[in-house]
Amino acid sequence: MSKTNKNEVTLNLEKQLRRNISKMGTFICPEVTIGFNDASKHGRVDILTIDTKGIARCYEVKSSVEDFKSKAKWSFVGHYNYFVCNSETYEQIKDDIPNGIGVYVDGYCKKKPKKQQVSDDMYKTILMSMIRSLSRDTDKLYKLDNPRAIEQYESTIERLRRENYRLRKNK
Repeated sequence: MSKTNKNEVTLNLEKQLRRNISKMGTFICPEVTIGFNDASKHGRVDILTIDTKGIARCYEVKSSVEDFKSKAKWSFVGHYNYFVCNSETYEQIKDDIPNGIGVYVDGYCKKKPKKQQVSDDMYKTILMSMIRSLSRDTDKLYKLDNPRAIEQYESTIERLRRENYRLRKNK
């Protein structure tokens, strides 16, 4: 969509992951800052998905050992949380991956995560954060004048808004 500072390894890992997690009923959004007033508390998720069953999955893309060990916060706020890396990086970090965290290696799930509890308030925050990020990306698409892509983003945003409304109403 726009120029990026991501390296080629990161871009390839994201592309491989998207190919394997893209399916009907799964909404995918890159670079989701979690929260509003307290966004620094939860950080930014490299890729966030929410499916039609309400399951949130967070993916942290790590292009190298240095990236894995950097001071950047791991934003594991989903029901299921994963690292995404290539096989070379995985071999060097596999013993340092926390229990319960899954791993995608070269686009395929190498290690399944354990399901985490997500409070209703956190789930609402995740939904609103994803809506904000999808809206940001839709604005970028408008500037590119791509009607089909815009339609897809707007449809996803509307479904997430309905889910958020349903959650607020049931509380």
